Amino acid sequence: MSEHLVEPRVPRDLHAFIASLPKAELHVHHVGSASPRIVSELAARHPDSRVPSDPEALADYFTFTDFAHFIEVYLSVVDLIRTPEDVRLLTYEVARDLARQQVRYAELTITPFSSTRRGIDEHAFMEAIEDARKAAEAEFGTVLRWCFDIPGEAGLEAAEETARLATDDRLRPEGLVSFGLGGPEIGVPRPQFKPYFDRAIAAGLHSVPHAGETTGPETVWDALTHLRAERIGHGTSSAQDQKLLAHLAEHRIALEVCPTSNIATRAVRTLDEHPLAQFVQAGVLVTINSDDPPMFGTDLDNEYAVAARLLDLDERGLADLAKNAVEASFLDEAGKRRIKDEIDTYTTDWLAP
Repeated sequence: MSEHLVEPRVPRDLHAFIASLPKAELHVHHVGSASPRIVSELAARHPDSRVPSDPEALADYFTFTDFAHFIEVYLSVVDLIRTPEDVRLLTYEVARDLARQQVRYAELTITPFSSTRRGIDEHAFMEAIEDARKAAEAEFGTVLRWCFDIPGEAGLEAAEETARLATDDRLRPEGLVSFGLGGPEIGVPRPQFKPYFDRAIAAGLHSVPHAGETTGPETVWDALTHLRAERIGHGTSSAQDQKLLAHLAEHRIALEVCPTSNIATRAVRTLDEHPLAQFVQAGVLVTINSDDPPMFGTDLDNEYAVAARLLDLDERGLADLAKNAVEASFLDEAGKRRIKDEIDTYTTDWLAP
């Protein structure tokens, strides 16, 4: 798991710049961020799982043939999260990994339905993620916020449960800022989830569904029209529709781009075919993210290096990319200004003679 799936091939000094660049991460999944060390520990706790506890064996286990296979493997790792203690451990360790990459702020996508349906008490679940969030901010300085997402493959039952957990004042965690929709897109049309997004938006949450990852641009239009999306998770196929690109650019609806993920799940065949440059050329606000980093043999630093290669960026270009994520986040304006100022100061100091 030490080698990256996608090697960006950028100069060593650019890697060094990226490693210490202050960042925000907007599209990263809770369970999908479990490092091999944490997955191994959880698999050892639950030996009835088919997930290997040997870290070396996980490299083969996390080699995907297509998106459907990825979902199958992902759900097997989800099954390792069985107790509030598992939830707390995972959340805290994810924050540690983010802090190591100089992530100042992250919106972590969490799928509470996957845990509550496995018998974890809903109140205990909320307490576990909040305890980890507060500890991580105090110890690492990384601010975490939550996006509760519907696992699309589980249908409307999951949508109802997720909406309830996200909007019930007795349960809703302090760190919750947004409402999403993940899982497969094929056979899971976006419009059916409109009532649940309407409830979440009415409760003050932002709309951030996945769309256009493995389906065409019409899925992105559905997310915009029916789910009132404020950002789009992936949106890869948006490049096929110039009208859609113009709409995204005009309304400053950001795309949460995850290049290595798109290669790993075969959503895009090769890195050279990735539409990131087309998005930028069309004036779309793009953010760079890691999605399910250990599963895809990547991390956020590597994704920035990949973006540098695809967009031919220097240090200032990478700093601007980092500021995009801050701008597209749901952090308050004072918090955004603070991180942007830190990015500017870091970049100026780095480039000073």
